[in-house]
Amino acid sequence: MDKLKINIGNLSLKNPVMTASGTFGYGKEYVDFIDLSQLGGICVKGTTLHDRQGNDYPRMAETPAGMLNAVGLQNKGVDYFVSDIYPEIKDFDTHIIVNVSGSTIEDYAECASRLNHLDKVPGIELNISCPNVKEGGMAFGTSACSAADVVRAVRKVYDKTLIVKLSPNVTDITEIARAAESEGADAVSLINTLLGMAIDINKQKPILSTVTGGLSGPCVKPIALRMVWQTYNAVKIPVIGMGGISSWQDAIEFILAGSSAIQIGTYNFIDPTISIKVLEGIKNYMDQYNIADIKDLVGQLKV
Repeated sequence: MDKLKINIGNLSLKNPVMTASGTFGYGKEYVDFIDLSQLGGICVKGTTLHDRQGNDYPRMAETPAGMLNAVGLQNKGVDYFVSDIYPEIKDFDTHIIVNVSGSTIEDYAECASRLNHLDKVPGIELNISCPNVKEGGMAFGTSACSAADVVRAVRKVYDKTLIVKLSPNVTDITEIARAAESEGADAVSLINTLLGMAIDINKQKPILSTVTGGLSGPCVKPIALRMVWQTYNAVKIPVIGMGGISSWQDAIEFILAGSSAIQIGTYNFIDPTISIKVLEGIKNYMDQYNIADIKDLVGQLKV
């Protein structure tokens, strides 16, 4: 339906509902549950220049209204993605966005460069904000200068839609957003996970092998909403909102706060059909309030 179409830079989404990296595999894992062609886009799991084994187990822990993860960007590297994964997913009737991570600026740029020629990957999401790897990632996402450096380097070698994923583990997220915008980002996505930890009181030890990890799920939604609203009012590029979305009502809140599109993450583990339910809920809400174009809802929070 045209009333649901939204643009993220030069990328036209059929609707604003996307899935978040790290929670939806490569999309193929969910084909038995939902029709992927109904989605606006899929952000596939994090991809790095070289193979990564990830962190030691245990690397996940359940928390009240959420979860902690310290998977550590386990993947087989960008060349494996290009040769083995891409052929399996390139014909999905939805946009495939590759989440790109790195330990150095050069790693980010080289990884992005190797994805630039893939016809069926119209954009990347630059992950400068992962809190559960021991180097890179969060370091780039918590400084405006370093964020600008990595975005600038990637923009030089990548000429399609560039989305920059922001860390909430900062004093002022708008500084990082403006830095990304100034260096050519087409959009920003937020929030990534919050830094947290859990303790086993019987063993008197941290539950996660890395001690700390990334907190996600419904518990982070109020923080995510606040940061999306702040960022929407600070930059001119589109904002993609995520963080604790578990219902269509949550998605509407994010859109009102300024999200042109939304990503659903952790709740995919609870209900693999949640993205379709959210999409149907958005349609019904628009019908109920006679909203003819989803763009007319973006950022319309009355404050």
